[in-house]
Amino acid sequence: MTDTAAPPASPRSAIRPTPAAAVLASVMLVELSSGITQGFLSPILRGLTDTLKVSAADLNWISIANLLSSVAFTPVLSRMGDLYGHRRTLRWNLAIVLLGSVLVGVSRDFSTLLAGQILQGAFAGFFPLLVGILRNRSGQDAESRRGISVMVAALVGGLTLGLVSSGLVARSVDSPTAALWVPAVATSIALAVSWRLLPESDHRPGGRIDWAGGILLCVGLLAVMLGLGLGGTPGWEWGSPRTLGCLIGGAVVTAIWVRVELRTEDPMIDVRMFRRRNVAVVSLVTLTFTFCMLGLQVANPVFLGTSTASDGYGPGLDPFAIALAMLPNLLALAGGALAAPAVARVLSDRLTLVCGCLLMALGYVVSALCHTDLTGFLAGTAVAGLGTGFMQHSTRTLAVESVPHDRTAVGSGINELLINVGGSLGAAAVLTVFAHHTPVGRPLPALGAYTTSWTLCAVVSIAGAALALLYRTHQPEKDHA
Repeated sequence: MTDTAAPPASPRSAIRPTPAAAVLASVMLVELSSGITQGFLSPILRGLTDTLKVSAADLNWISIANLLSSVAFTPVLSRMGDLYGHRRTLRWNLAIVLLGSVLVGVSRDFSTLLAGQILQGAFAGFFPLLVGILRNRSGQDAESRRGISVMVAALVGGLTLGLVSSGLVARSVDSPTAALWVPAVATSIALAVSWRLLPESDHRPGGRIDWAGGILLCVGLLAVMLGLGLGGTPGWEWGSPRTLGCLIGGAVVTAIWVRVELRTEDPMIDVRMFRRRNVAVVSLVTLTFTFCMLGLQVANPVFLGTSTASDGYGPGLDPFAIALAMLPNLLALAGGALAAPAVARVLSDRLTLVCGCLLMALGYVVSALCHTDLTGFLAGTAVAGLGTGFMQHSTRTLAVESVPHDRTAVGSGINELLINVGGSLGAAAVLTVFAHHTPVGRPLPALGAYTTSWTLCAVVSIAGAALALLYRTHQPEKDHA
């Protein structure tokens, strides 16, 4: 009997595949760190108005700066992931967020805090890069849908953990600034654990980074967001040259970006995709629901920390109590994200989008009507959270499924970009409302700032439901209507 020598193993076959459980655990850990980074500030915002000597209206700039930096980071990181490897890009992505988190931790003035928040805005790249890893690993949309629902739930879990941990730290020490170190700890753990466990993507299509398109997109969007964010404030009146210059200039640069992308062989974002009815509908719906979700992320915790005894309204909760009060919204959001795949199978993707928007509108109406009763107010935030969970999963899933596998991170990145643009619009709108209702020399606005913001978000959510009705569940593959 003659032994037949086995063929030499290829370099790839010699590599032991990462167990699915380890991959999923790493993905969840990265998303947990993302959620912690996004949620840790909420319980201590009211305390920062005294510590950093800023007004509640000024605090909206934390949200705006974070969202605007996300607009700049997302398309570049997503495209780099598809071209050079999702794991490799994610490592650098985590390092950028860690650097920003350290800067936030050492900050003792508002400008340093804003600088750290700008770097932390790179967390927007986590989701598309992780989706790229999962989709390249499975190759099946059904498995990707389940993975996305778990990722959204992990993200919400991180938000919850960030709220509770920073609230506990703020309660245990004299200054709320000690809680600013929470995201640095979380990001360090995520980077250390995921460094080796996450697998690299198998397929890389080749190509190059469209730097011209990326720069034009960032400049255009940032100019528009700046004009919207400062519009109506002293020195930035809506008819002033600087405000109009930002708005009109940003719109012009964005139009130039569209023309450049149409003529580029390998664009940063293929704008031709927006000719497809479903892509356009999902994009617009994403803008509406994130307008509300992120637009209120500063307003609601500040309201919960405001005291009727000293300011004439509000429940006057301490930082830890604020964290607990925000749990109904977050738990409902996680539940909605996990339930969304089953709901879509029963009702269709279109009706899931519609229901999500209507639940959000109902929740904001209840919050506005029941703001004097903490139980009723929290019930309203829970209803809005359930609808937000539907929208978080559905829009992200539909965005990914609309692109080829070798453009997975870009497809998800477009959605993340729209999430940040919608959130920037919402934060800018709430900032304008707060500035209008804040008396001169006072750090906190009148109650009308909150009721106006909740009402505005209810109207925007209803508009999102109307747009969602235009989605075609059974769309022909080549439909460009």
